Amino acid sequence: MEKAPGGTSVGVDDPYDHVDRCDFVTDEGKCRWAREHGHHDPDFADARSAEAFRCPAAVGPDGETEGAEWDWGDCPHFRCRNRDRECIRCGLEERRLAHSEERPLLEEHHLSYDETREGEDLAHEITVYLCRWCHSKVHNSWARVDDDVNPDPEAIAEKEGRRSKEQSEMGFQSAAERYDDE
Repeated sequence: MEKAPGGTSVGVDDPYDHVDRCDFVTDEGKCRWAREHGHHDPDFADARSAEAFRCPAAVGPDGETEGAEWDWGDCPHFRCRNRDRECIRCGLEERRLAHSEERPLLEEHHLSYDETREGEDLAHEITVYLCRWCHSKVHNSWARVDDDVNPDPEAIAEKEGRRSKEQSEMGFQSAAERYDDE
């Protein structure tokens, strides 16, 4: 299994198995990184520009999604951050309270760290969301990200407690009642 710099497990054998698409790929299969950040890597940007900014990992030369020339790991500027606000392991959904200092239920979990491919250092960011309980299990034990598990009872209790607070805030209470000095 992949390891974090501290030596703990990240819960997957191949981080790229958990990638749908790069954050920089548009719906048309174009590389947004080359257009917006190309000044950081002019050779890469020029190569993408020569092909109308086609992403070789997302779209093949014929414009079809099948037959892409690269794997996601071949792109020097690949990044994939999960945007779903639920734990990918147990399905617990985030419940954040506005103006609250409470610790979030979900934490960002990195699946990949610096690696070397053919003598080149790549720092691909591949992240997913795990609830605090699954996150600690993945890092501190044999648990895997793709295990089929139910949310921890403590996680459900915490989520329901936040839900109850939300509902109590939505109830009407006059300012006179709310701030009564009695």
